Amino acid sequence: MILTKQYRCIHSASCQCTKGHLSEDVIFLVFHNLNWNPKLIATLSCVCKWFDDLAKRVLWKEFCRTRAPKMLCDLQSNGSHIVDGNWRALGKLLIYCSGCTKGGLFNSIQIPGHFVYQTRFSRTSGKSFLLPQCRTDVLYVSDPCEHLDQGEEGDVGFFRGIFKSFATSKVRKMLINKGAKLHPTEVCPYCKAKLWSMLQAKMIPQSASCRLGSYDDCIEYYVCLNGHMLGICTLLPLSDSEEASELE
Repeated sequence: MILTKQYRCIHSASCQCTKGHLSEDVIFLVFHNLNWNPKLIATLSCVCKWFDDLAKRVLWKEFCRTRAPKMLCDLQSNGSHIVDGNWRALGKLLIYCSGCTKGGLFNSIQIPGHFVYQTRFSRTSGKSFLLPQCRTDVLYVSDPCEHLDQGEEGDVGFFRGIFKSFATSKVRKMLINKGAKLHPTEVCPYCKAKLWSMLQAKMIPQSASCRLGSYDDCIEYYVCLNGHMLGICTLLPLSDSEEASELE
C-alpha cells in the first residue's frame, strides 16, 4: 500500500515535531507488524495532530479491516460510504464497552467503560432488534458484555451495533415519521452524534429480549445519527435464558 509521504507536521505550528516525522509508509509497516494494536494506535494519536490525522485516515481503517473483515466488506458494499471518515469511531465500537453513568442514558446504575478482548458482531442477530417492517435493513449487533450483579434485578449486559447505510434505512425513516426526539444532552460515546431512544419511539420488538436472554421490560437501546447502536439489558438467570433460547 503506497501512501503520500508527509515529513512535517502540517496541522500545528506549536507541535514539537518540527524536525520531521518518519514517512507514512514506515509507520504503516510498523503497525502492520504490530497487528494494528489499538492501544498503540491510540497512544500514537496523542503525540501530535499529524499522527492523529494519520491514525484516523489509515491506522484505524486497517485495524477495522483486520478485526472484522467480513462485516467491513458488507458495510462498504453497494457503494456505501458509511464508515469513511469514522474509522476511529468504528474501531472504538468494535473493542470498547461504553458502560454508563448515573443520570446518563441508563439512569439506574454506574458501570465504567472498558476495553473488551474480543467481540462477535452478527448480522443475523441484528434482525432480532428490528421491527418486522424494518427487517430489510442491515444491522450488526454484538454479543452482550456481561457485568455480574450490577443491576437491581441481577446481571447487566451491554451491547452495541452498527447499521449499514443508516441514512437510507427504514428505521431512520420510521423514527422521523414518528417524530422521535433526540436526547437533549447525551451523545453517542463512539462518534459524539445525537441519539434516538428506541424505547421511547416504541420500536423495540420482543425478539430482542429473546436474542439477548433478557427480561421483556428490561431492555433499552439508542441509535445515533451515524447509525451506531448501544443498549443495556437485565439478563435472565442461566436456566431461564436457556429456556428462552429454545423457544426462540
